[in-house]
Amino acid sequence: MDNNTSNAAPAAAAPVPNTKRRRALTVLAAVVVVAGAGWGLYDWLVLSHYEDTDNAYVQGNVIQITPQMAGTVMSIMADDTDFVKSGQPLVQLDPADAKVAFEQSEAALAQAVRQVRTLYANNGSLAAQVTLKQADIVRAQSDIARAQDDLKRRQALTGNGAVSKEELNHAETTLANAKSALAAAQAGVAAAREQLTSNQSLTEGTSVEQHPSVLAAAAKVREAWLSTQRAVLPAPVDGYVARRTVQLGQRVAAGTPLMSVVPLNQLWVDANFKEVQLRNIRIDQPVKLTADLYGKKVEYTGRVAGLGIGTGAAFALLPAQNATGNWIKVVQRVPVRIALDPEQLKANPLRVGLSMDAVVDVTTKDGKSLAEAPRATPFAQTQVYAGFDNGADAEVQRIIAANLGRGSVPAATRAAPAAPAAAPAVHPSASSGPGAKLAMQATRG
Repeated sequence: MDNNTSNAAPAAAAPVPNTKRRRALTVLAAVVVVAGAGWGLYDWLVLSHYEDTDNAYVQGNVIQITPQMAGTVMSIMADDTDFVKSGQPLVQLDPADAKVAFEQSEAALAQAVRQVRTLYANNGSLAAQVTLKQADIVRAQSDIARAQDDLKRRQALTGNGAVSKEELNHAETTLANAKSALAAAQAGVAAAREQLTSNQSLTEGTSVEQHPSVLAAAAKVREAWLSTQRAVLPAPVDGYVARRTVQLGQRVAAGTPLMSVVPLNQLWVDANFKEVQLRNIRIDQPVKLTADLYGKKVEYTGRVAGLGIGTGAAFALLPAQNATGNWIKVVQRVPVRIALDPEQLKANPLRVGLSMDAVVDVTTKDGKSLAEAPRATPFAQTQVYAGFDNGADAEVQRIIAANLGRGSVPAATRAAPAAPAAAPAVHPSASSGPGAKLAMQATRG
């Protein structure tokens, strides 16, 4: 009996370890459930309001300095890492060719002014020729009338033998010659008038200064003036020099990259978010950024300036061809531009290409995902090149004034000479009576 009692005691005590294990598993399960619920609550209340990525890089305007004309490099006034101010000379090209071209254009403008002055002077001489030709018509008409009177008198005396046949033929010949002279004089007047009209078409309605030939030559002077100014390449903005490739004595063509200027106060961040992260990102949402350069101690505040219009693969040099037999889906990324605070950039400067961590606060989703209005003002501009043509107009006016001559009429009062009145048409058989004298007086007047 004692043996049975001793065997029953261990059997009754055996379930105790199972109860402890069950209790431990229950506690562990409760902890997991509570942790999962807490994490879910944290994700719903906190993490769902943010989208983050470490695929973000600093970007900026890398302004290439390129010449607008060909030339030989004579001087280099800035090197890599140098800070330059807007308008500061960077490269000096040999100005000899530009100066020669400018002097040639000045001579061409002076010649054009004198040639146009000749056109205006020819108007007067051609008008005088028309007047002379009209006088020849009057003279021929007078000769015709006199020849007709002589012929009539001789024809009346032919019957009684007072006038010989030879003398009558001579009178007829004289009349025929007078008629030929009148026809030639009329043709001369027509030709002279055509020459006058042709010359007046080159001068009518304009002055010497505004004549097309002078304006074309003046444009060449302005072009040559700009070439002389473009021999010096200025910095378009304040920034730092990078990628200088130009060397002294190098012959450069127009558009050849010589160096770059990077304005570090105009930087932004391109954060490449996955396509599944874009559903809640909107323009003007706040962003917090940290750079590997400074670590977590320096935090930048920015805002979403815009979302890219395509993925990086869509704008790649060699776009992906997914229409193949073996295809694996790859999550695409879209660049999101983030504007930075200029004051923070001034305090902690960044460089182009640095890595960034970006966290976007997507709590507010009432913004737009795409811009809906054009940009009101330019995001970048420079006035460095605006003054290149200063002085060109004054040089043009100086050359024109020097070649107008002392007797030139000011442009405001100058008018093209009018064509002389056409001579009245007179039939070759007109008599020398009062009607013919009135016609001659009207022609002379």
